[in-house]
Amino acid sequence: MKNTFLALLCATLFCCSCSNNDVRVGGKFFGLTAKSVYLEQMTASGQTIIDSVELAKDGSYRFVIKNAPKTPSIYNIIYNNERIPLLLTAGESVTVGSMGSVLANYTVSGSEESELLREFNREYITGMQELNAKVAAYAEAGESLKTEIAQLYTAKLREIKRNQISFIIKNKSSIAAVYALYQRLPDEKYLVNSESDLIYFRTVADAVSKRYPTSPFVVTLRNDVARMEAQTSLLNTIEERDYPDIVADDMYGKQVKLSELEGNVILVDFWAAELGNSNALNADLKNIYEKYEADGFRVYQVSFDTSKATWIKAVQEQKLPWVSVCDFRGQASPIMGVYNVRSLPSNYLIDRNGRIVAKNVYSDALEEQLKKIL
Repeated sequence: MKNTFLALLCATLFCCSCSNNDVRVGGKFFGLTAKSVYLEQMTASGQTIIDSVELAKDGSYRFVIKNAPKTPSIYNIIYNNERIPLLLTAGESVTVGSMGSVLANYTVSGSEESELLREFNREYITGMQELNAKVAAYAEAGESLKTEIAQLYTAKLREIKRNQISFIIKNKSSIAAVYALYQRLPDEKYLVNSESDLIYFRTVADAVSKRYPTSPFVVTLRNDVARMEAQTSLLNTIEERDYPDIVADDMYGKQVKLSELEGNVILVDFWAAELGNSNALNADLKNIYEKYEADGFRVYQVSFDTSKATWIKAVQEQKLPWVSVCDFRGQASPIMGVYNVRSLPSNYLIDRNGRIVAKNVYSDALEEQLKKIL
């Protein structure tokens, strides 16, 4: 009785010592030899360990997050080198624990968003484990069984996708749905496909912005929706010509379309002044440009810089004579996605009929192509 009273007293003191701006996280871990528990915070700039404790003799631990965010934010409990993702809000008192393997067995209570996250992860992680098992089985199987295993793999993959999308739609106003939106199985680029993804991102963005209008996740979602809409718009131009059109601002803020140069031989050149390797490449391109401009050679140069000042300074100092544009989105630019730009610099050569005839041609190789076309 005495021990029970002391335990209740300690729990009461623990709760009273925390303000409504704090988050209390505690629980117990059993069945593993690790002695320490870590608390990690996730932000746009990365992840940071913000606290750590030793497990008590009974396996218990406890954290207090002071002045926690008012909207759900991502934290990880790290135990035995495994991360338990949590979505925590100021004022919550959350219990997290497990017996044995952490990700497979952990439980969470006291946080609605974290409980939803657990619900999603339970099926998603189990599904990925089953896929990995089928890959291993396929590698060991004889030819007679490979087709059957491949079919089972495909069926499981579709099941995981159905469950993922169902979770997203069912919980569209939750931050857990935002988390689920960005989960990808190995070698996947999209949730479903590029156009369908836009529908789900827009649905969640609208619902979350109503429930959590001040959440930083709303800004991220809105930016991604805008990027997807721009990319879809670019892709739609392929129906009218053999290459995606580009519309971006020049250094004076004037919108310039790539298609305005149609009828000429166009080099669509991708670069970034921030990389610091542009001087020699642009100097070489200027020599070729001056040599073939009168014959109908044009350059539409797209910068993937994020600093307007850096880009404008480079254009002016290098006295670039062609069309120079930039949308200042850097790696998030929809132009980069539509043109499948994997590294910089990169370019495409388009002939007078609007056909892409060469890719990543520089110096002598570019001049040889121009001689053939012009």
